[in-house]
Amino acid sequence: MPTKMLQIPTTDGQADAFAAFPDQGERHPGVLMYADAFGIRPALREMARELAGHGYYVLVPNFFYRQGQTPLVELPEHIGEDVRPAIIAQLMPLIEAHTTERVLSDADAYLRFLTAQPEVGAGPVAVTGYCIGGLLATRTAVAHPGQVAAVAAFHGPVGADGPESLHKLTAQVHLGHAETDLTPEALGELNQALDTAGVGYTSEIYPGTVHGFTMSDTDAFDPAGLQRHWDRLLPLLDRTLTHS
Repeated sequence: MPTKMLQIPTTDGQADAFAAFPDQGERHPGVLMYADAFGIRPALREMARELAGHGYYVLVPNFFYRQGQTPLVELPEHIGEDVRPAIIAQLMPLIEAHTTERVLSDADAYLRFLTAQPEVGAGPVAVTGYCIGGLLATRTAVAHPGQVAAVAAFHGPVGADGPESLHKLTAQVHLGHAETDLTPEALGELNQALDTAGVGYTSEIYPGTVHGFTMSDTDAFDPAGLQRHWDRLLPLLDRTLTHS
């Protein structure tokens, strides 16, 4: 499985990024994958490689590149609850500085770079994201209706911009929420917004999960939740992206 680190030119500099793609010579559909706030690390690289193994070129940008190259904070092999608060405290200023304006400017650059890669085929792309990356993924999909055919977000604050922000979606959608992420009432409001958008979607609470359940290097990790994530994500991409 070929992988490499890349530099994505943006209006504010160069974003370092991890890419994984199949080793056959032909071109593959592109997927932009937004990490959680902990960023590019072994657990994320493994997920990108897993997805690439299903026939996709996967690009994972360091969206905090303005503050430096990944890793921005020192991470233990396992991000347990004993160290998580201190790490989040370090990351909060970066999260707060990552304004919607920056998100959308970067999304333009990431998609332009992704679609220009020689291993990426013509046609629409997909965007996926985890935790805060889920919010970045939905913002990217809303801003690029002609280009993003599918968006998937897992335990992400996807309703943070208000339900009306989702009315502009044209991509096929899957949202996988942790039980601790939102109430059934909030889920109903979110799904109503997707109904209004008129897009094909699935949006569900994954049973028995807590926020961060896809991340194998955290206490939140739930193997059944991660598997359910693949069971939802892979058919969505297969339906919406063109394989050469």
